[in-house]
Amino acid sequence: MKTLMAGLAAMAFTVVATVALAQTPTPPANDPIKRTPLQKTEYPEGQFTYVMMVEIAPNATIARHTHPGIESSYVLDGNLDLVIEGKPPQAFKAGDSFTVPPNAVHGGKVGDKGLKLIGVYVVDKTKPLATPAPASQ
Repeated sequence: MKTLMAGLAAMAFTVVATVALAQTPTPPANDPIKRTPLQKTEYPEGQFTYVMMVEIAPNATIARHTHPGIESSYVLDGNLDLVIEGKPPQAFKAGDSFTVPPNAVHGGKVGDKGLKLIGVYVVDKTKPLATPAPASQ
């Protein structure tokens, strides 16, 4: 009986682990961006506030994208040339911070050290955190 119970427990664990892994999105193998969620809060009403550690590979190009809310970031290490559509490019280094307005198309280029930042996103909870934007004309 103990052997049967141990076998059933092992099977149940395997099923739960398999379902959990299947529900975890896997980023593309060539994705230069690593996002580590630090905190997620349902606030303000109808929104999620995310705090994330964001690490981007050296010399990576950040594809044009939008967020359904504001992005505020603090650069911990590295350099970033940020381009927000309709504005001149801006250069940021460790110790700098920046804000991207809601739904603004933006992207950029990371320096040869890579980039590490803390990003805070306050976004509409019914929409994805980021959405690719069409290539510029």
